[in-house]
Amino acid sequence: MAKLSKKQKEARAKIEKDKLYSIDEASALVKEITTAKFDASVDLAVRLGVDPRKANQMVRGVVTLPHGTGKDVKVLALVTPDKEAEATAAGADYVGLQEYLDKIKAGWTDVDVIITMPSVMGKLGPLGRVLGPRGLMPNPKTGTVTMDVAKAVTEVKAGKIDFKVDKTGIVHAAIGKVSFTPEKIAGNAKELLDTLMKLKPAAAKGVYMKSVFMSSTMSPSVQLDPKTA
Repeated sequence: MAKLSKKQKEARAKIEKDKLYSIDEASALVKEITTAKFDASVDLAVRLGVDPRKANQMVRGVVTLPHGTGKDVKVLALVTPDKEAEATAAGADYVGLQEYLDKIKAGWTDVDVIITMPSVMGKLGPLGRVLGPRGLMPNPKTGTVTMDVAKAVTEVKAGKIDFKVDKTGIVHAAIGKVSFTPEKIAGNAKELLDTLMKLKPAAAKGVYMKSVFMSSTMSPSVQLDPKTA
């Protein structure tokens, strides 16, 4: 096991063992225990009482974080010529169709989100092996396949993220930056947790929100009390 630095030891010492923190307490503490010299991301890891192998217990959705992600999200709009002006006006970083399909086929994936139209999805099918593993394949369920391209681009730029429970039953999501105030971190965390509660599958039995941990890119994890989440 790697040896902890002095700063890492000091950070861990500030976390009370076995204590379950409120969202507000955790949001302030994560800022305090982050020693990174860059603006680290703040992440939530939520363990759900579901079996993701069963279709009726899959948890997937989107949420617009009220205070944004703190990240400059690069958006590619794969649209037909009649939608190009709309996508550009909404703030898409890259707009076009065939030239970008060719670039992706050649291995280019320097974007965070791809938004497209239903009529274009057929052209993206063959690129699934490139886009799928990177989480870039547009999906109607997350609002990235739509005729309202301008709305989709605006929402993503404003802080809309999508999430999906992994095979171990955990939802991982970046909810902001350490430079945010504790109030903004807490506000984004509450919005995500509220959304997860609304998405509780009817087939899920027992405790639904089993554990919630908040951390930054370079900090130890702080455990939240799921009952206050």
